[in-house]
Amino acid sequence: MRSLRCSAICATRPAPPRSTMEPLCPLLLVGFSLPLARALRGNETTADSNETTTTSGPPDPGASQPLLAWLLLPLLLLLLVLLLAAYFFRFRKQRKAVVSTSDKKMPNGILEEQEQQRVMLLSRSPSGPKKYFPIPVEHLEEEIRIRSADDCKQFREEFNSLPSGHIQGTFELANKEENREKNRYPNILPNDHSRVILSQLDGIPCSDYINASYIDGYKEKNKFIAAQGPKQETVNDFWRMVWEQKSATIVMLTNLKERKEEKCHQYWPDQGCWTYGNIRVCVEDCVVLVDYTIRKFCIQPQLPDGCKAPRLVSQLHFTSWPDFGVPFTPIGMLKFLKKVKTLNPVHAGPIVVHCSAGVGRTGTFIVIDAMMAMMHAEQKVDVFEFVSRIRNQRPQMVQTDMQYTFIYQALLEYYLYGDTELDVSSLEKHLQTMHGTTTHFDKIGLEEEFRKLTNVRIMKENMRTGNLPANMKKARVIQIIPYDFNRVILSMKRGQEYTDYINASFIDGYRQKDYFIATQGPLAHTVEDFWRMIWEWKSHTIVMLTEVQEREQPQARQEEQVRVVRQFHFHGWPEIGIPAEGKGMIDLIAAVQKQQQQTGNHPITVHCSAGAGRTGTFIALSNILERVKAEGLLDVFQAVKSLRLQRPHMVQTLEQYEFCYKVVQDFIDIFSDYANFK
Repeated sequence: MRSLRCSAICATRPAPPRSTMEPLCPLLLVGFSLPLARALRGNETTADSNETTTTSGPPDPGASQPLLAWLLLPLLLLLLVLLLAAYFFRFRKQRKAVVSTSDKKMPNGILEEQEQQRVMLLSRSPSGPKKYFPIPVEHLEEEIRIRSADDCKQFREEFNSLPSGHIQGTFELANKEENREKNRYPNILPNDHSRVILSQLDGIPCSDYINASYIDGYKEKNKFIAAQGPKQETVNDFWRMVWEQKSATIVMLTNLKERKEEKCHQYWPDQGCWTYGNIRVCVEDCVVLVDYTIRKFCIQPQLPDGCKAPRLVSQLHFTSWPDFGVPFTPIGMLKFLKKVKTLNPVHAGPIVVHCSAGVGRTGTFIVIDAMMAMMHAEQKVDVFEFVSRIRNQRPQMVQTDMQYTFIYQALLEYYLYGDTELDVSSLEKHLQTMHGTTTHFDKIGLEEEFRKLTNVRIMKENMRTGNLPANMKKARVIQIIPYDFNRVILSMKRGQEYTDYINASFIDGYRQKDYFIATQGPLAHTVEDFWRMIWEWKSHTIVMLTEVQEREQPQARQEEQVRVVRQFHFHGWPEIGIPAEGKGMIDLIAAVQKQQQQTGNHPITVHCSAGAGRTGTFIALSNILERVKAEGLLDVFQAVKSLRLQRPHMVQTLEQYEFCYKVVQDFIDIFSDYANFK
């Protein structure tokens, strides 16, 4: 390959481097001190007159006042004590309204998935619950903007207006002594009227119980089963439910452990077969992707009189929901939801959805699915009404205001950008549509698609470290610096401030988080930091997409040192423009992938000059081609949009964006077998 030079570089390890009172309280004290003072003054006057009066006469009606005062005094004091006690009780209750997960040492169903921050629980409106109306899709963006103002105040008000779904006396089965240990959280229980009922096992009382509820979809009755994450003692019941309900898809929205707490017991074998109760579960396949893992199982009951025909069950496990809060972007969740729809057979039973408690993330997933369907059917969404409805089927569905807000964000993402995923076999037709059919090769469609990427806001408030004066000197282009949440952090040199900073960002790959490091070409005074990064993050591969000197701006040469690091230097990419053809880029990506297989999955360091344009294009193409090979699908728009959320200006120009499509088309033409993917 003429445009690619691969060299091995040896690198040696661098040198080690107070509470306020309410107005009511003073008023109460003043109000009751006045009659008390008057009573005491009456006593004093009477006493004085008794001491000085010696004449006798008829009884004075006022003579009984001292006795009355002394009788009233204890009563008034008692009343005052009671009022003060009531006040402090009320004050304490209000103090408890401000809660934090860090205050909770034991796992709790209500707060299990809540962000680690202080959340003020808003009081209900005294005039009764507020009514929220459906939102036409064309008003969705503006409505979300209004609700998001003042730190999402209106979103919290709307969320707190939702009915909890608790109806007294509807949890009899869940609260039976025999079933209490089957519940992961004592306050997250299925209603009797909507619970999933298992077949009764002979001789085992209450064996028909599982903590799971039927939940309706947009129009489909019982489209879902919302379940808690299985406990060790309920795994057998879980698989019995999957079999009896004829479910073909399980959606898992929690990791097994989070914050060192068990959120769900592993209810499947890692490999081979395992029998749970009388259900034999065999692993057929496992595909690990950056946001989720797909496992396929063959399940079959073991019966005394023989076996029933086996069934295929797909488990889609979303792994990118953080320990606190909600995903940073809804892109991964929307891809995941589409994959769930694709894999679930048409005539299968309910889709089983679970997180840990089976209400928070589970409810969020179900609402997004239903509202996307409503968006298509009615051109409007009604999140408030739908959440209220499914809370009657399972209380507390959608647990936090953050999850409630995330639903709206996902719906807006879907409305603004739609489904941009393509089957490889339809790429050529798509490009013809994008370019138009005129002889001048009109690019209006492609330009419009690229223009939408400018909606990805650059989050300057999340660039504080890069914008420190000491670190601004380390940037080639001041607009292209890393976000704080995914910047590459170096070890701090003793006694030297800001030495943990380098202009570099971790970027997700197709299958693995933080698979790439996107960085600028080193400056003369940042070469040492560059090599410290390579060493400390165990990067064995460097992809250089720039020449050593461009526009009279030299790229600092890497000094040869002692651990073997392979540098792939691509020479066919001008500073302005794109490579002449796509094959060189396909070969480069293949060579880098081969190197990765030999050296382990440590980050691939990619740089051009500023670490955004050519760097972003290379990383986007690496991820896109990986998906084409694995799934026969591509989504150039979302691949680039995802990168721009991780580092500003990734894939900078329309020309680079179009080049991504061109390389994929070249790849399909070269490896024509992939063009037949369905």
